Amino acid sequence: MHINAVTWERCGGPAGYRTYSRKREEYMADFCLVSRRTLEDPEHRVFRAHYLLGADWKLCCRQLKMDKGTFFHHVYSIEGQLGRVFAELTPYSLYPVAEYFSGVERKEIRSADRPRERKSEDLSRLRLSA
Repeated sequence: MHINAVTWERCGGPAGYRTYSRKREEYMADFCLVSRRTLEDPEHRVFRAHYLLGADWKLCCRQLKMDKGTFFHHVYSIEGQLGRVFAELTPYSLYPVAEYFSGVERKEIRSADRPRERKSEDLSRLRLSA
């Protein structure tokens, strides 16, 4: 599937049963926005260079002008902070990813499908066998 593909998911509603969305783009936007709001500026610079742009630690240290120990201190701090935030985010957590991408499928019970409740006079018509 192409990354910009529009996907549809099944959901119940009065107008229809399909919803069209760009789930991957929405996930990427949520991922970046939550990260930006959670991290302080030095940690966000490391996050952006290392995780989003894919630079290795040597290039990050050179570009961000920091030593190896400080870089990895930021990396471990980022992983701890964002891991907790992604898992506890409400109403839709970003981790685990499978739950984010699973469609919301609500099955409503129609009145014809509901079991019929028996009234007291219905019970009186039942024959008991001994």
